[in-house]
Amino acid sequence: MTGLRVTWVQPEDLIGHELRQAAEDGRDATRIAHRWYAAGGHPAPARSGVSPGPAPARLRDRAEELLTELAVIPSVLTQWEPTDLPAIKAACPAWPDGPTDTPARARDTPAVLTLPQLHAAWLGRAAGCLLGKPVERIPLQGIRALARATGNWPLHTWFTAEGLPAELAAAYPWNRRSAPTSLAENIDGMPEDDDLNYPLLNLLLLQRHGRDFTTAQVARLWLDELPAGRTFTAERVAYRNLLCGIEPPDTARFRNPFREWIGAMIRADVHGWTHPGDPGAAAAQAHRDATLTHTANGVYGAMFVAATIAAAGRNAEHTEYTDVHACLRAGLAVVPPRSRLAEAVRLGIESARAHEDFESVVDVLHSALGHYHWVHAVPNAALVAAALTHAYGDFDGSICRAVSGGWDTDSNGATAGSVAGLLAGHPARLSEHWTSPLKNRLATSVGGFDGVGFDVLAELTRIATLPPPSAPAMARTLTSRETPLP
Repeated sequence: MTGLRVTWVQPEDLIGHELRQAAEDGRDATRIAHRWYAAGGHPAPARSGVSPGPAPARLRDRAEELLTELAVIPSVLTQWEPTDLPAIKAACPAWPDGPTDTPARARDTPAVLTLPQLHAAWLGRAAGCLLGKPVERIPLQGIRALARATGNWPLHTWFTAEGLPAELAAAYPWNRRSAPTSLAENIDGMPEDDDLNYPLLNLLLLQRHGRDFTTAQVARLWLDELPAGRTFTAERVAYRNLLCGIEPPDTARFRNPFREWIGAMIRADVHGWTHPGDPGAAAAQAHRDATLTHTANGVYGAMFVAATIAAAGRNAEHTEYTDVHACLRAGLAVVPPRSRLAEAVRLGIESARAHEDFESVVDVLHSALGHYHWVHAVPNAALVAAALTHAYGDFDGSICRAVSGGWDTDSNGATAGSVAGLLAGHPARLSEHWTSPLKNRLATSVGGFDGVGFDVLAELTRIATLPPPSAPAMARTLTSRETPLP
């Protein structure tokens, strides 16, 4: 077969990303970089997963040789950025030891979010993701230009191509895979996206193995249920490693320059939703998932999101809103404080408090963190924290700010929407402007879920939180029905 260039796994593409990763994590790869470029190698592709044209065999061989050499160079940041959970806990002086706001006699029984809370969280994740889909991969200046040209700045509604000047459309083309399903004029239900596929997979994970699942069980589930073509970046490398007989946690390390990118962070919601009021347990569960594919800051991104969401659900039996600032503090409590991700999240929160105009907040973050790849966990976690802080957890404000800040727009919109949706606590508290176009229908290639309603997903998530005797109910036929107001 000619012309087939599989993204995210070609050695000649991985080497450029690994050189960039080395510069970020404090490894001196200067000599290796010189040898690569002298051999005719290229830098990492700026925004895509593959460079143009096939590489000569000699160049691929050289890339594999240099990847092996890069893997043994130690990082000076390892002492501040461990990956093993005991070391992470030891580095976190404020690690939360157990459920908050829960009587001691009730701590043996898992807290469970209400169906309306979970429904709102699922809807929030989907709406935020969908808002960001058409501008994924578009640089910040392009997002601002497209929104301004259609009267949508500051961002407050879906993107549209209607009324867009031809020169702008040519300069900043919409994400080609998403534009047919995610612009205001063509939304018809929630289209497939990896930001929704992974929460579905984690529902299956909890159904089959419970909350004590192992990383190896995550791997087996992926091989059984996740099409390889629906994986990207670190997930695709780890998938390839599994097929080559490499076992976790080495799947996250072997020739995986994307191990600190956002992939594990977008898989974390279910871990938080199923541990309301227990950020530490949510983070530990997210760690077991994340270490299949990620290390250090890539793992911290997942733990930060899971703990933040768990804190947002701590008042599961009450109607009052939870304070988003306290939720973010809980998220930071499970991240080593001297890590790059913790520093970036603190910058995001501090900048959001210092500037009334969110555009200025984004400029600060892009100036400080713009050297990272646009899919890296560090800048994206900072942006999500800034958006939630600046909007005080308000749903509309949180998803619009997260998407307007650029970088991984659909993933950031999804995470901000999940947190803010849970804080809202009920689907009726989310504007129909965001929820009606979803039509209570999710498209996916994850088996058994295509066309599922978000109300059904809420019920399945609630069942996944319950003790094992209730687990057989997970196997019931998926039938969508409205969740009534309490």
